[in-house]
Amino acid sequence: MRHTPFVKYSNEILKIRKEEFEKRIEEDMFLEYAEFIGNYYGSPIDKVEEKLEEGLEVILEIETIGALQVRKKVHDAILIFLVPPAKQMLYDRLITRGTEDSYQVEKRIAKADAEFRLAHKYDYIVVNDEVINAAERIYAIIRAEHARTERSIHSYLEILEEENGKKS
Repeated sequence: MRHTPFVKYSNEILKIRKEEFEKRIEEDMFLEYAEFIGNYYGSPIDKVEEKLEEGLEVILEIETIGALQVRKKVHDAILIFLVPPAKQMLYDRLITRGTEDSYQVEKRIAKADAEFRLAHKYDYIVVNDEVINAAERIYAIIRAEHARTERSIHSYLEILEEENGKKS
């Protein structure tokens, strides 16, 4: 199987005061945002639009609250719900990572339980058993979405018009 590299265009974290973040929410400066354990997280709409204008694919690694906000604002967005093969594996991964204390791990597990109930609102569900397998499944989804008629018909019609112009 051919492995396709994934490029992470930005993992930029902008640290701003809570008041500034809330002001930006009011000004509708985020494509999506959410609050978790007292911290805000969000995707600035200008950064996303900039990448799209450059012709790049934009993949947001966000939680369900943000994903559903994106769906409301970008109707043709493709939502992929990434799940562990088993709940215990999620717990083990969080513990092994060692980036959060036990309180935060328990909060994340509770949040995951709530998010699992929203999986039906997504276009695809990908089991994250091994990183390379999940990445290949996501890449297959991206390729398939590019081939969808409503996304590719314009290019096809241009080819037909070009061919008809040559025959005249």
